[in-house]
Amino acid sequence: MITEKFNYDNKIVRNFAVATMIWGIVGMLVGLIVALQLTSPKFNFAPWLNFGRIRPLHTNAVIFAFVGNAMFMGVYYSLQRLLKARLFSDVLSKIHFWGWQLIIVSAALTLPFGFTTSKEYAELEWPIDIAIALIWVVFAINFFGTIFTRRERHLYVAVWFYIATILTVAVLHIVNSLAIPVSFLKSYSIYAGVQDALVQWWYGHNAVAFFLTTPFLGIMYYFVPKAAGRPVYSYKLSIIHFWALIFLYIWAGPHHLLYSSLPDWAQSLGVVFSVMLIAPSWGGMINGLLTLRGAWDKVRESAVLKFMVVAITAYGMSTFEGPMLSLKSVNAISHFTDWTIAHVHIGGLGWNGMIIFGILYWLVPRIYQTELHSKKLANFHFWIATLGIIFYAVPMYFAGFTQFLMWREFTPEGVLKYPNFLETVVNLVPMYRLRALGGGLYLIGAVVMVYNLAKTMAVGKLLANEAAEAPAMEKGKVDDHGHWHRWIERRPVQFLIVSLVAILIGGMVEIIPMMTIKSNIPTISSVKPYTPLELHGRDIYVREGCYTCHSQMIRPFRFETERYGEYSKAGEFVYDHPFQWGSKRTGPDLAREGGKYPNSWHYNHMLDPQTMSPGSLMPTYQFIIENDLDTTSTASKIRAMITLGVPYDKGYDALANADLVKQEAAIAADLESAGVKVAPNKEIVALISYLQRLGVDIKAEPKTANR
Repeated sequence: MITEKFNYDNKIVRNFAVATMIWGIVGMLVGLIVALQLTSPKFNFAPWLNFGRIRPLHTNAVIFAFVGNAMFMGVYYSLQRLLKARLFSDVLSKIHFWGWQLIIVSAALTLPFGFTTSKEYAELEWPIDIAIALIWVVFAINFFGTIFTRRERHLYVAVWFYIATILTVAVLHIVNSLAIPVSFLKSYSIYAGVQDALVQWWYGHNAVAFFLTTPFLGIMYYFVPKAAGRPVYSYKLSIIHFWALIFLYIWAGPHHLLYSSLPDWAQSLGVVFSVMLIAPSWGGMINGLLTLRGAWDKVRESAVLKFMVVAITAYGMSTFEGPMLSLKSVNAISHFTDWTIAHVHIGGLGWNGMIIFGILYWLVPRIYQTELHSKKLANFHFWIATLGIIFYAVPMYFAGFTQFLMWREFTPEGVLKYPNFLETVVNLVPMYRLRALGGGLYLIGAVVMVYNLAKTMAVGKLLANEAAEAPAMEKGKVDDHGHWHRWIERRPVQFLIVSLVAILIGGMVEIIPMMTIKSNIPTISSVKPYTPLELHGRDIYVREGCYTCHSQMIRPFRFETERYGEYSKAGEFVYDHPFQWGSKRTGPDLAREGGKYPNSWHYNHMLDPQTMSPGSLMPTYQFIIENDLDTTSTASKIRAMITLGVPYDKGYDALANADLVKQEAAIAADLESAGVKVAPNKEIVALISYLQRLGVDIKAEPKTANR
């Protein structure tokens, strides 16, 4: 048997490790600013740093910059050793690294300036979406090229999870990002209303599943045994974990849309498959924790293993809580509240953050051929990060229950006890301050880690090309003796095909009927397309991230219909590209906002929210009052909408601005009659026109006040 000598590429691993640390600090710092903005509006420092603009920057920085770079770091390090081969192409590795950093910088430059699609975790505009797809293809070629040049025939369980990640993320990203460009940094989703909501949360939930979960389960299966010095607890359990997880996960997206206008059959599918996810998820948690059996003395001594134990435990907590939140009775309580924020951050801070910290502490000293600079600092980081998670999550759970209980409480006379939404907001501020404290502690821990690892790197020397040797893989007949699953583990093409089929079934069953069967979205004859001015106003609403605080979906509960008006219907949203249902109510629902207040109220509310709504956390939007409305894009927006099937008259794009001017003048005249003088061509006029349109097509007056 011929033994071949080769080198592992540690330089690319180092690059992704450094990027992970840098972007981790950036993402957490933005998150801390966002948390502070929910304690006082004074922390909204400038229009491009308002909550609505930088909240998506925080989520994108943490998910795609911090966790994304860590994923590539872990995959590239483990893949080479599991396959006994250097990465397929050093050039592709470099393109992958620098291309991904360029995408992150592009996100950091566009999101704060209002270039957003408003689709959660998919806010980046179409040129950046194309770049993401291209870099993902580079990653896939490098990954599968390494598999086909491997020296180890057997594909270890970690590689299974990596394959599922690459396939599924590509499908999710492409399908959800389909859009009609209006300009270089503006587009409209090809889906509308209910269809868009289903596709978005099919993507959104599975971005969590296949970007934040499956690759890190693969990484767990490699690094936990390495750090503990013990084999994985159960090979059979890992098989069940993998196949059940990738098949079931893809169905669960509709549980984000319970009690919405989504058809009941789709909601029920989301519930059923979400509950079923408990079994494979906990199977993976048990497999990870029991891998440490007999190594608990090491856990007490090793900061690396402490981080990993907390990470796996947080994964178990999140994957129990997620299915519970998908039950309709529980979701009725949690949806639109801070309970969901707590749930998300148990996964983000606990599962992703802690396992990334553990891997960095284990990996960096090895590739730098030295000892960790300070074990005491690593242990300090562990305890302050753990404390930070507790201070973050516990107040958010209390905030969530507070919101629900106050929203739904009636007096003995049968009227809402807290008709003013702001009564809830004021009660939450102390909890938001504790949340900011928890985020600050977590950030301090990350800064300590970066210092510790930087000192470690300064002392050591990078082993850029690590020497290795292994027998060449023999060609010809494959030995499939042993467990039945061995057959597919040694055939990457067949494994890829079966995995692709497993992840496509759920999405196809849910999405195709929604796109092809008209009865899923009953039309309402009174619902008309937006006027050109309203369309511009809607784009301003999207630009400012208003959807991050305000929902536009009234659920069929008495406490919601009493507060907001008639519950929402699927047919109301057929011209909404994209949908604006929202996922969190920091402010009141706006689905029936039209006609509730005079134009002057909206003007003054945007000028000084605290004067009109004492206790509001909303920043001022004086710049919208000062900015001129850009109508040069009106025709292209109308043409894009016509392409998407919105029934504007043929040739209306040439006439749209004339109608826009008439509507502007009418609103400006109404404002002047109320003592507010404003030029008709200002952005505030367009925004008011949109807000006054919301819900009026089938308007039903609310019975109580809302503010």
